[in-house]
Amino acid sequence: MSELTLASNPEDATALQSAEAHHARLAGELAGRVKMLITAVGHDPIAAGKIHAGLVAFCDRSLLPHAAAEEAALYPAAHRMREARLLIESLIGEHRCLTTLVDVLRATPAPADAVADARALQVLFEEHMAKENGLVLPLLAMTPEVRLAELVADMHHRLANDSSVKGASEAQYNEAGHDVYEGQIEETGGCGGACGCGEAEETDEPELDVRDVPHALRHATVFGALDAVPAGTAMVLIAHHDPLPLLAQIEQRTPGVFSVEYLERGPEAWRLRFSHR
Repeated sequence: MSELTLASNPEDATALQSAEAHHARLAGELAGRVKMLITAVGHDPIAAGKIHAGLVAFCDRSLLPHAAAEEAALYPAAHRMREARLLIESLIGEHRCLTTLVDVLRATPAPADAVADARALQVLFEEHMAKENGLVLPLLAMTPEVRLAELVADMHHRLANDSSVKGASEAQYNEAGHDVYEGQIEETGGCGGACGCGEAEETDEPELDVRDVPHALRHATVFGALDAVPAGTAMVLIAHHDPLPLLAQIEQRTPGVFSVEYLERGPEAWRLRFSHR
């Protein structure tokens, strides 16, 4: 069933897609940062400390303000519906759990001790997002008396005017989702000058394998992981194809920040090292 079928009007169908895309970006960036923390703890404690601090900063500027904006803009309309009242109250409770986990991460001095809480944060947010995408947003979109488009616009207005989130990474992307760029990027057939062509030996640098990451989260997961790579260090990406569109997006997003070299060129896997200059 399409989003248009689920919505009471085309504007709300577009708003539903926009909200789901925003959730995908948040979940993907969180997953990338958590993965980098987990992999860095075992081989580079200094880098792990920086990644740990970056994860907390991401939560403070993006994840928690998003939750607050949802409670102010989206949840009241759903809470007025008898069939959704208990669900909304449980989701508000999950927001409190997310906040508690972020506070625990902030207070944990050693990155190695933060891994379990970071993973718990990721799992909770992904389950929370699935409930909102599968239950709350479709219910609001299908209800003729509710204008989901207005509620989503109000939520983004609150985020845009929240001084704690101005300049956050997700503001760089169109609200329809990062995949809107792919058609234009594939036409160029290039990587924006970021790609090296030499083969290189394997290293013990942290690896991000996105072959099993859902398509909707894949690019955002890479962006989140790259945001967590400290200057002077590197990350190895494993993909199931040559990620030329992704390379172009990375260069558009952070021009000149990463140099790229191929470690493996298929046929089953492509491995690329991203070095933060």
